[in-house]
Amino acid sequence: MKIVIIGSGFGGLSAAIRLQTQGHQVTLLEKQSEPGGRANVYQQDGFTFDAGPTIITAPYLIDELFQINGRRIEDYVQLVQLDPFYNIRFSDGSVFHLTGNREYILQQIREFNSQDIQGYYRFEQALEKIFKKVMPLMEQPLNNFCELIKFAPKIIGLQPLQSVASFVNQYFQDERLRQVFSFHPLWIGSNPFTTSSIFTTIHELERKFGVWFAMGGTGALVNALVQLFCELGGKLLLNTPVAEIAMNYKTGYATGAILANGKYLPSDIVVSNADVAFTYMNLVPAKFRRHYSLAKFERMRHSMSVFVIYFGTNRRYQHMAHHEMLMAPEYHNFMQDIFERKHLPSYFCLYLHRPTATDASLAPLGCESWYALVPVPNLSGQTDWEVNSKPFRNKVIQYLERYYLPDLSKHIVTEHSINPLYFRDTFNSYQGSAFAMESTFTQSGWFRPHHQSEDIRNLYFVGAGTHPGAGLPSVITSGKIVARMIGKA
Repeated sequence: MKIVIIGSGFGGLSAAIRLQTQGHQVTLLEKQSEPGGRANVYQQDGFTFDAGPTIITAPYLIDELFQINGRRIEDYVQLVQLDPFYNIRFSDGSVFHLTGNREYILQQIREFNSQDIQGYYRFEQALEKIFKKVMPLMEQPLNNFCELIKFAPKIIGLQPLQSVASFVNQYFQDERLRQVFSFHPLWIGSNPFTTSSIFTTIHELERKFGVWFAMGGTGALVNALVQLFCELGGKLLLNTPVAEIAMNYKTGYATGAILANGKYLPSDIVVSNADVAFTYMNLVPAKFRRHYSLAKFERMRHSMSVFVIYFGTNRRYQHMAHHEMLMAPEYHNFMQDIFERKHLPSYFCLYLHRPTATDASLAPLGCESWYALVPVPNLSGQTDWEVNSKPFRNKVIQYLERYYLPDLSKHIVTEHSINPLYFRDTFNSYQGSAFAMESTFTQSGWFRPHHQSEDIRNLYFVGAGTHPGAGLPSVITSGKIVARMIGKA
């Protein structure tokens, strides 16, 4: 069959490779000048910046894409394991080095609060139980209620209505340790205090498979997948925005894509890796939006957005790790500001990415590439980014300079920043959200937008807006699910 895929993010690439492997004729459409969607790359003044996802977990999901085609991933891109996974820094000056070394984890817990050792043992056991029951569910389509009922008994026993933070807090007394083992949902756009406890599987994935980095940056991984797709005979069209999904009004089936330049690309199946809300509200004709109306999307809880500063320094800061998590002094209040009150906080919970800690080629000699990512409310809040972007940038730089990167402002030689308006205007993200919908229990699994449209039976969805959700392993898995649903040619 002829299949058109809208968007070349990791979800679209995963689906494209598998469908091409299955014998279909796949055309991948990308509105930007480079593939990768949010995993695009900035190159500026000799510095290379990964614009989007930088944390690779569950590398076997990537490896599978090469193995099913008799290829070796090593021939396309080099993945290296990081140690530590992250440094997690607190406002009191303490640092927890999250690593795959269990004995070192136990040593640090003893140093933070020796009374939490027994809690950690019980936490490990609980994580293993959740992991074994939840992971098989992650690769199921969950398109109908019967599929949900089939897995419900296993999930109910795991107390999925409990939040990640609530689940973790029952095992630890030290507030810092509570944050160490519960922060993960924040970096897939969700509030640890409302995200379902089943998302503790993120931490367990890291414990079992590690945290990895693609030499050359995440863009090198995108290029490897694109190379594989093209070698298989797939067709990639860049600078090709889609204006509408063409429909047969008699049968109710999609017949292809109408491009912004007016050209019509016929296909038997359409797969959208674009934002789900944007797809329904802008690409699907109004007659075919019975299940997903604007009102329905307005009722959903959409993820936070982010403010990101990409900057290069002519000084190296060797004391900082590849991934740094800088925790807010008032962790819970910070989450309330971002997700509930929806205003800019006066303090930061910040992810600092320093890829030159691993790959010096991403910056000129003696220099470093960085990005500082700060969670901020999506555009349903009242922040005027045309006014606030520069002052907010200055506060972030001053904060980093005061506590972590001495004399930073003197050593920045190039920079670029983005805010929620960028996600809305460049990636067509509803409310400028950076990770589609929040991963609450009632917006996960069967409750999330389905892979197969209820209104258009040959329209499918991949990416963060569908099951299993946001994050690199999840979006790659969504492509695997959809390819299995469509089947061989």
